[in-house]
Amino acid sequence: MRLLILGLGCVGLAAAASTEKGVTFDRDVLPVLQAKCQGCHRPGEVAPMSFMSYQETRPWAKAIKTAVLSKKMPPWFADAKYGHFQNDRRLSDAELKTLVSWADGGAPEGDAKDKPAPLQFTEGWNIKPDVVVSMPKPFDVPATGILEYQYVVVPTHFEKDMWVTATEVRPGDRKVMHHVLIYVRPPGSNYLRDAQPAEPGEAFVPVRYERDANGAAIRRIPPPGGQPAGQQQRGGPGIELLSAFAPGLQAQHFDSPVEGAAKFVPAGSDLVFQLHYTTNGKAASDQTKVGFVFAKEPPKYRYLTADATQRDFEIPANDPNYETHSSITFNSPAQLVWLMPHMHLRGKDFLFQAVYPTGETETLLSVPNYNFGWQLGYEETKPLMMPKGTKIECTAHHDNSANNAANPNPNVPVRWGDQSWEEMMMGFFSVVVDVGVKPQDVLVRPQPRRPAL
Repeated sequence: MRLLILGLGCVGLAAAASTEKGVTFDRDVLPVLQAKCQGCHRPGEVAPMSFMSYQETRPWAKAIKTAVLSKKMPPWFADAKYGHFQNDRRLSDAELKTLVSWADGGAPEGDAKDKPAPLQFTEGWNIKPDVVVSMPKPFDVPATGILEYQYVVVPTHFEKDMWVTATEVRPGDRKVMHHVLIYVRPPGSNYLRDAQPAEPGEAFVPVRYERDANGAAIRRIPPPGGQPAGQQQRGGPGIELLSAFAPGLQAQHFDSPVEGAAKFVPAGSDLVFQLHYTTNGKAASDQTKVGFVFAKEPPKYRYLTADATQRDFEIPANDPNYETHSSITFNSPAQLVWLMPHMHLRGKDFLFQAVYPTGETETLLSVPNYNFGWQLGYEETKPLMMPKGTKIECTAHHDNSANNAANPNPNVPVRWGDQSWEEMMMGFFSVVVDVGVKPQDVLVRPQPRRPAL
């Protein structure tokens, strides 16, 4: 009997030692969540649940295991063979093992004294904005129907030229927001001058479309008494993309990886909010805002965002692998710092390549499994020099077959269009140039073969 009691005591000690060494939330899991998950998994962010505390995370232990083993989370779609990106969200083997072991071990909490210090987030922001500019009025999104892009013009009232090192767009209601693009309209620009709202600060639609029974745009409808829709931007200084929001796209920092870089907002500029709302069966109200961080000293470099876009395509019905191409050429040297593919629900894969003046080709980014639900930007760890004459070439494939679970209708041909059931092919990228270089001198676009709708 004594031997039995001693044996049971040894088993109990071994079990206690195993539990003590086992993976716990406080000591092991929380640091992983802070490093890779809490940016999205916290109140007010894009994720549907919070992982800020044990009580919030524990019910999701098994789901976390499934998501990380399947590589569904954290969302990251770049092929590891190409490029080096500072915002790489992938889990290391050790981090993956920690999360799986925690779930398999019963998801214990552990000892509170083992917790790392909590991350400090500015409420409602991932940056600490110096200035916040909001839509003057909320926009009411109906429960159903097709909404063309809405535009809101907001004066900045900046009395001097401003340089911006970071921005963040915060939609008022993410559930109905497909994307937001915010442009700088400098003084003297004719962009949208002939498509004004009924009252200042109200949303308006400068471009409307006649649509077929499937919701696809057939042709533009010219505004009454105005220029042909879409021509308002001609005849004056151009606009410049300042900031953006799409699911998965986080705050944008312009002084990394090149220190001393910033985006430019001339004195007296307006901000033009381009808003793409999607109805979901419930009425909603949105009042989007954007925050700026200003440079503390004069910048050395100017940060510019551009795109290599293909609008001239028609994807046949039931085509599982339709290919599109776009390109753009550097007319002056630049440093490439950011890449972002954009397609819609038929998007399948996307490839960025640089073709140098020497004839050499380099793959910059490969996204073999494009995911429309996560519009990720890929931030270079180190800037890549693009000599004058370098061409960025993009190749994409689209799956318009029934095998594409996201496909709204495989039985119709698909062309370029604003709505999610139409299609796009855009290779966004950002470069840094010397502060005195004019944006219009940096890139040369190929001439389109035919006008867009």
